[in-house]
Amino acid sequence: MLYTIAVILIILWLLGVVTSFTLGGFIHILLIVAVISVLLRIIG
Repeated sequence: MLYTIAVILIILWLLGVVTSFTLGGFIHILLIVAVISVLLRIIG
C-alpha cells in the first residue's frame, strides 16, 4: 500500500515539474514523502 502511495506521489511530482505548476515547496514535499515511503517499504 505504501508503494502505491509513493508511486502516485512521484507521478504528481513529475506532473508538477513538467507543467511548472508548483505551490511553493509543496511539490518537493510530495517527492520527499514518496521517497520516504519507498525507503520504509524496502526496509520494512
